[in-house]
Amino acid sequence: MNEALWYTSRATGTVSIVLLTAVVILGVVISGRGARSLESATVVTALHRRLSLGMTVFLLLHILTAVVETYVSIDAISAIVPFTSGYEPLWVGLGTLSFDILIAVVVTSLLRERISERVWRVVHWAAYALWPLALIHGFMLGTANEPLLRLATVACALAGVVALVWRSGASHHDADRRRDVASQEWS
Repeated sequence: MNEALWYTSRATGTVSIVLLTAVVILGVVISGRGARSLESATVVTALHRRLSLGMTVFLLLHILTAVVETYVSIDAISAIVPFTSGYEPLWVGLGTLSFDILIAVVVTSLLRERISERVWRVVHWAAYALWPLALIHGFMLGTANEPLLRLATVACALAGVVALVWRSGASHHDADRRRDVASQEWS
Protein backbone atom coordinates (compact mmCIF):
# COMPACT_ATOMS: atom_id res chain seq x y z
CA MET A 1 0.00 0.00 0.00
CA ASN A 2 2.77 2.45 0.94
CA GLU A 3 4.54 1.87 -2.40
CA ALA A 4 1.32 2.71 -4.25
CA LEU A 5 1.03 5.96 -2.28
CA TRP A 6 4.65 6.82 -3.08
CA TYR A 7 4.04 6.32 -6.82
CA THR A 8 0.74 8.22 -6.60
CA SER A 9 2.51 11.13 -4.90
CA ARG A 10 5.13 11.26 -7.66
CA ALA A 11 2.57 10.93 -10.45
CA THR A 12 0.22 13.58 -9.06
CA GLY A 13 3.17 15.91 -8.47
CA THR A 14 4.26 15.50 -12.09
CA VAL A 15 0.75 16.05 -13.43
CA SER A 16 0.42 19.10 -11.15
CA ILE A 17 3.56 20.77 -12.51
CA VAL A 18 2.53 20.06 -16.11
CA LEU A 19 -0.93 21.53 -15.50
CA LEU A 20 0.52 24.48 -13.55
CA THR A 21 2.81 25.24 -16.47
CA ALA A 22 -0.13 25.10 -18.88
CA VAL A 23 -2.08 27.46 -16.58
CA VAL A 24 0.86 29.88 -16.42
CA ILE A 25 1.27 29.80 -20.21
CA LEU A 26 -2.45 30.46 -20.73
CA GLY A 27 -2.28 33.28 -18.18
CA VAL A 28 0.64 34.76 -20.10
CA VAL A 29 -1.35 34.50 -23.34
CA ILE A 30 -4.35 36.22 -21.71
CA SER A 31 -2.24 39.01 -20.23
CA GLY A 32 -0.27 39.41 -23.45
CA ARG A 33 -3.46 39.78 -25.41
CA GLY A 34 -2.54 36.75 -27.48
CA ALA A 35 -6.24 36.04 -27.92
CA ARG A 36 -7.21 38.76 -30.41
CA SER A 37 -10.98 38.28 -30.52
CA LEU A 38 -13.47 38.33 -27.68
CA GLU A 39 -14.49 34.77 -28.51
CA SER A 40 -10.94 33.40 -28.42
CA ALA A 41 -10.17 35.36 -25.24
CA THR A 42 -13.23 33.79 -23.62
CA VAL A 43 -12.12 30.31 -24.65
CA VAL A 44 -8.54 30.84 -23.41
CA THR A 45 -9.79 32.30 -20.11
CA ALA A 46 -12.21 29.39 -19.60
CA LEU A 47 -9.44 26.88 -20.35
CA HIS A 48 -7.13 28.72 -17.93
CA ARG A 49 -9.76 28.44 -15.18
CA ARG A 50 -10.62 24.78 -15.85
CA LEU A 51 -6.99 23.69 -15.93
CA SER A 52 -6.39 25.68 -12.73
CA LEU A 53 -9.13 23.68 -11.04
CA GLY A 54 -7.72 20.39 -12.33
CA MET A 55 -4.22 21.35 -11.26
CA THR A 56 -5.49 22.21 -7.78
CA VAL A 57 -7.17 18.80 -7.46
CA PHE A 58 -4.00 16.97 -8.54
CA LEU A 59 -1.91 19.12 -6.20
CA LEU A 60 -4.17 18.34 -3.24
CA LEU A 61 -3.85 14.62 -4.07
CA HIS A 62 -0.06 15.07 -4.30
CA ILE A 63 0.07 16.71 -0.88
CA LEU A 64 -2.29 14.18 0.70
CA THR A 65 -0.35 11.19 -0.58
CA ALA A 66 2.99 12.77 0.39
CA VAL A 67 1.74 13.21 3.96
CA VAL A 68 0.06 9.78 4.23
CA GLU A 69 2.83 7.64 2.72
CA THR A 70 5.60 6.71 5.14
CA TYR A 71 8.60 6.26 2.83
CA VAL A 72 9.67 9.77 3.87
CA SER A 73 8.38 11.69 6.85
CA ILE A 74 6.36 14.76 5.85
CA ASP A 75 3.73 15.73 8.40
CA ALA A 76 0.51 17.65 7.78
CA ILE A 77 1.83 20.89 9.29
CA SER A 78 4.73 20.82 6.81
CA ALA A 79 2.15 20.92 4.02
CA ILE A 80 1.00 24.34 5.24
CA VAL A 81 3.94 25.89 7.13
CA PRO A 82 7.04 26.19 4.92
CA PHE A 83 10.45 24.82 5.94
CA THR A 84 9.16 22.73 8.87
CA SER A 85 9.54 19.29 7.32
CA GLY A 86 11.96 16.83 8.84
CA TYR A 87 12.66 15.52 5.32
CA GLU A 88 14.51 17.90 2.98
CA PRO A 89 13.13 21.04 4.69
CA LEU A 90 14.33 23.47 2.00
CA TRP A 91 12.94 21.59 -1.00
CA VAL A 92 9.71 20.55 0.71
CA GLY A 93 9.44 24.11 2.06
CA LEU A 94 9.60 25.57 -1.46
CA GLY A 95 6.71 23.31 -2.43
CA THR A 96 4.80 24.37 0.67
CA LEU A 97 5.49 28.03 -0.06
CA SER A 98 4.20 27.63 -3.61
CA PHE A 99 1.07 25.90 -2.21
CA ASP A 100 0.51 28.81 0.20
CA ILE A 101 0.79 31.28 -2.68
CA LEU A 102 -1.65 29.14 -4.66
CA ILE A 103 -4.14 29.32 -1.78
CA ALA A 104 -3.94 33.14 -1.88
CA VAL A 105 -4.40 33.17 -5.68
CA VAL A 106 -7.39 30.80 -5.51
CA VAL A 107 -9.07 32.66 -2.64
CA THR A 108 -8.71 36.06 -4.31
CA SER A 109 -9.92 34.60 -7.60
CA LEU A 110 -13.03 33.23 -5.89
CA LEU A 111 -13.56 36.64 -4.29
CA ARG A 112 -12.76 38.60 -7.45
CA GLU A 113 -16.21 40.19 -7.64
CA ARG A 114 -15.90 41.38 -4.03
CA ILE A 115 -12.34 42.75 -4.00
CA SER A 116 -10.67 45.48 -5.99
CA GLU A 117 -9.14 44.69 -9.36
CA ARG A 118 -5.81 45.97 -8.04
CA VAL A 119 -5.75 43.58 -5.06
CA TRP A 120 -6.69 40.66 -7.28
CA ARG A 121 -4.01 41.57 -9.82
CA VAL A 122 -1.24 41.99 -7.21
CA VAL A 123 -2.03 38.62 -5.63
CA HIS A 124 -2.39 36.98 -9.05
CA TRP A 125 1.07 38.23 -10.01
CA ALA A 126 2.37 36.04 -7.18
CA ALA A 127 1.74 33.09 -9.50
CA TYR A 128 4.91 34.17 -11.29
CA ALA A 129 6.75 33.27 -8.04
CA LEU A 130 4.65 30.17 -7.36
CA TRP A 131 5.60 28.52 -10.64
CA PRO A 132 9.42 28.61 -10.34
CA LEU A 133 9.21 27.60 -6.66
CA ALA A 134 7.15 24.58 -7.68
CA LEU A 135 9.59 23.78 -10.49
CA ILE A 136 12.58 23.85 -8.13
CA HIS A 137 10.65 21.75 -5.59
CA GLY A 138 9.82 19.17 -8.25
CA PHE A 139 13.28 19.09 -9.76
CA MET A 140 15.14 18.79 -6.46
CA LEU A 141 12.81 16.16 -5.01
CA GLY A 142 12.35 14.32 -8.31
CA THR A 143 13.59 10.79 -8.26
CA ALA A 144 17.14 10.70 -9.66
CA ASN A 145 16.70 7.24 -11.19
CA GLU A 146 13.52 8.36 -12.95
CA PRO A 147 14.83 10.71 -15.65
CA LEU A 148 11.36 11.13 -17.19
CA LEU A 149 10.16 12.91 -14.03
CA ARG A 150 13.07 15.34 -14.16
CA LEU A 151 12.71 15.71 -17.93
CA ALA A 152 9.04 16.66 -17.47
CA THR A 153 10.06 19.38 -15.00
CA VAL A 154 12.79 20.70 -17.32
CA ALA A 155 10.36 20.67 -20.27
CA CYS A 156 7.85 22.64 -18.19
CA ALA A 157 10.54 25.17 -17.29
CA LEU A 158 11.54 25.60 -20.94
CA ALA A 159 7.94 25.96 -22.13
CA GLY A 160 7.18 28.52 -19.45
CA VAL A 161 10.32 30.53 -20.17
CA VAL A 162 9.48 30.62 -23.88
CA ALA A 163 6.00 31.95 -23.01
CA LEU A 164 7.43 34.58 -20.67
CA VAL A 165 9.97 35.70 -23.27
CA TRP A 166 7.16 35.95 -25.82
CA ARG A 167 5.09 37.96 -23.33
CA SER A 168 7.90 40.40 -22.65
CA GLY A 169 8.09 41.15 -26.38
CA ALA A 170 4.36 41.07 -27.11
CA SER A 171 2.60 44.35 -27.52
CA HIS A 172 -0.85 45.25 -26.28
CA HIS A 173 -3.56 44.62 -28.88
CA ASP A 174 -4.20 48.35 -29.23
CA ALA A 175 -0.59 49.57 -28.89
CA ASP A 176 -0.79 51.77 -31.98
CA ARG A 177 -3.91 53.54 -30.71
CA ARG A 178 -2.33 54.03 -27.28
CA ARG A 179 0.77 55.57 -28.92
CA ASP A 180 -1.39 57.91 -31.01
CA VAL A 181 -3.36 59.05 -27.97
CA ALA A 182 -0.19 59.53 -25.92
CA SER A 183 1.38 61.66 -28.65
CA GLN A 184 -1.57 64.10 -28.82
CA GLU A 185 -1.34 67.49 -27.19
CA TRP A 186 -3.65 67.99 -24.29
CA SER A 187 -4.89 71.45 -23.42
